[in-house]
Amino acid sequence: MRTNTTNFLKDTVFILIGIFSAGFGLKGFLLPNSFIDGGAMGISLLISEISGLSLSILIVAINLPFLILGYSQIGKEFAIKSIIAIITLAIVVHFVEYPIITHDKLLIAVFGGFFLGAGIGMAIRGGSVIDGTEVLAIQISKKTGLSIGDIVLIFNIIIFSFGAYILSMEIALYAILTYLSASKTINFIIEGVEEYTGITIISDFSEKIRLMITEELGRGVTIYQGKGGFGKESDSLKHFDIVYTVVTRLEIARLKNEISEIDPFAFIIMNSIKDTQGGMIKKRALHS
Repeated sequence: MRTNTTNFLKDTVFILIGIFSAGFGLKGFLLPNSFIDGGAMGISLLISEISGLSLSILIVAINLPFLILGYSQIGKEFAIKSIIAIITLAIVVHFVEYPIITHDKLLIAVFGGFFLGAGIGMAIRGGSVIDGTEVLAIQISKKTGLSIGDIVLIFNIIIFSFGAYILSMEIALYAILTYLSASKTINFIIEGVEEYTGITIISDFSEKIRLMITEELGRGVTIYQGKGGFGKESDSLKHFDIVYTVVTRLEIARLKNEISEIDPFAFIIMNSIKDTQGGMIKKRALHS
């Protein structure tokens, strides 16, 4: 019960921060200057600009089909959280007054995208969405074989093309910059500054390397058995221990240097990891 309550509160905080950040990006930068973005939010901004309809109503109306799809594709909890988040965003956009920060087009595109992307990313961290484009992309991906990223890109190219035709080419170009800023910020928020890297180490000195990682770096390791691929017969192949650990990207250089001191010929494989959970991921305290 305590864990569920903690997770609920954490998700709620993430979503609320996301809503107010997205609201700031919209009303402090994009809306007052007739800028648009990609995704469902971009469609809402574009329709609002050409029709004069309330952006708050359009945010809910445009995202609603995506959320209905999300209910069947991802789950009830996701859909309920997203509906509440989008309705709350619409209320914030309608009622909360944000200061207009700048009229400089470059700053609008970059920082409008940044705050909007931060809002979308925080909402995703909280288990919801305030832009339902990726829900549609997941469904289309299953039926077409295209990647989710490809579908989102195609979707946004269509939006920017309409923006260029209806508004102006300049606005469409700035919209692309806004989208790039937002997407990079979303990735940063979701993946975090402490991006992890999985390290696989094959060495004749695997035990010394294991001790170095656990005792000096304070990281956990997994040991599994392997054998060399060179040799005419299976019985003659050399058996050895393979060391696997997960570190932050800031620790990679030190780890490689420590391994080189133990075994300059060690074979090291590195793979980027988006996120981790459980196990001994966080660095433990070392005692002298």
